[in-house]
Amino acid sequence: QVQLVESGGGLVQAGGSLRLSCRASGLIFSFSTYDMGWFRQAPGKEREFVAAISWKTGITNYEDSVKGRFTISRENAKNTVYLQMISLKPEDTAVYYCAARRREGRYDYWGQGTQVTVSS
Repeated sequence: QVQLVESGGGLVQAGGSLRLSCRASGLIFSFSTYDMGWFRQAPGKEREFVAAISWKTGITNYEDSVKGRFTISRENAKNTVYLQMISLKPEDTAVYYCAARRREGRYDYWGQGTQVTVSS
């Protein structure tokens, strides 16, 4: 049974930082062969892409509003992907989800999410 478990969310003041972690278990193939992504969903809004990291090239990409503030990274030996967030803004408030996929297109596995709340 595949599980992606996020942690590290919480309440932080605007301008603060958080680091989210997502640990994977039960994957059929090696964690190192999965693209990993972070998404978020704010109240009343649809889930949106935040960041992703390619398993093959290590190339990262980001949603425009988080560029320069968020950094995605992975530690394959720990089956874990991270999202370092700095200079947080109230509009970053959302439930953050990690996801995994083996090929381009839709993500196959999703975590349950971790709440990030940024107060002004």
